Amino acid sequence: MSASPLAPKTPQSTSLKPSAFAGLQPDEPLWKRVPSRDDAGHLLADFRMIFPGLRQKSGIRQQHALRIINAVLHHYGSWVVFADLNMRTNLLWVSIRPRPGLTLEIPAAIKTLVPEALLLAPYWRR
Repeated sequence: MSASPLAPKTPQSTSLKPSAFAGLQPDEPLWKRVPSRDDAGHLLADFRMIFPGLRQKSGIRQQHALRIINAVLHHYGSWVVFADLNMRTNLLWVSIRPRPGLTLEIPAAIKTLVPEALLLAPYWRR
């Protein structure tokens, strides 16, 4: 019997500490807000998704998509360190603790439930 595709494996430390980025304002550039390392100093992995036309959809359809994205990210909450959805550009940026395949697994879960979502690129820092 195989594991459920949405069953996350638990990282060694599951408690998220308050981010050093908590004092930043949401209108600051994304490159200033996206963390590159977790609290222990380990590098993070990122992925970006675009949601074509989300901004033009009705409020109810936008809320539905946002609830789905939120539910998926909460499901992987022990791995997700940062998430930002820019409604002006329809861009979702997510930083996670690295785990092989996770930068494809989370977007696949979102795309399954929000079919118009497109993975731009997973990104690994070196």
